[in-house]
Amino acid sequence: MDYIQRALSGDGMVRAAAAITTDMAEKAREIHGLSKTVTAAMGRTLTLSALMGCQMKGDSDSLTVMIDGGGPAGRITAVANSEAEVKGYVTNPEAEAEPKNGKLNVGGVVGTDGFLTVIRDFGLKEPYVGKVRLVSGEIGDDAAAYFAQSEQVPSIVALGVLMNRDCTVKAAGGLIVQAMPGADNECIEKLEKFVAELPPVTTLISGGATPEDMINAALSPFGSYTMQRFETSYKCDCSKERIERALISLGKDELSDIIKEQGKAEMTCRFCNKKYTVDKERLTELLKSIS
Repeated sequence: MDYIQRALSGDGMVRAAAAITTDMAEKAREIHGLSKTVTAAMGRTLTLSALMGCQMKGDSDSLTVMIDGGGPAGRITAVANSEAEVKGYVTNPEAEAEPKNGKLNVGGVVGTDGFLTVIRDFGLKEPYVGKVRLVSGEIGDDAAAYFAQSEQVPSIVALGVLMNRDCTVKAAGGLIVQAMPGADNECIEKLEKFVAELPPVTTLISGGATPEDMINAALSPFGSYTMQRFETSYKCDCSKERIERALISLGKDELSDIIKEQGKAEMTCRFCNKKYTVDKERLTELLKSIS
């Protein structure tokens, strides 16, 4: 089962979150029919979103990560809530890129000519939007740049997805370690030493490392720390009610046109591919409900 461990050092100067997300990445691959390299890109993006999502506190808070680098995959979108439930989709799920140094070329399929955008919706009048130019398209480097530039938080971000020969996901996970405001130079130096010695996340996970092991490796140099566990999963919250609200939002004129020209509405959820059909009778009821 996928899960996240979130931790804070005893002095409050360093926080970390580590996750195993193998099932999440595999479910995304199955739902969307993803190629090997797009699976790796999507898996990393979903993992990042889950790790960021578990830091939110409000029940209705949501976080959206969009990566659009101009590569063959097109835009990758992932959405997470405060319970670390995530969902996502990609423009071109079957896109591929030539391997690089014998490894999946995530940067090649994502591209580097574009932005990583984070939208945090806390139920206020306007959501918080942060955007940074992509550094490598590998997603981990780009996320670290986002934290440094948009949130002014020095961060280590390691994300990985390891594929089996049959194109299923063998291992996926990630780690974020951040220096909190007030951290001194000694703290930063310890983090730099840690990242210099950090093996790839996929190496750790495929070797049996748990989120607890990754947290321990990251925070043990800082003395004591406390941990909190979260379950995480790929979960779409679409429903017929949401589809009907979307139809109502089209307005009277467009909804009337659908009734006249099509006699029904057929919609497919981008996140889980579930198909919804709203018949003419129900569409007419929805039309009448619009004031």
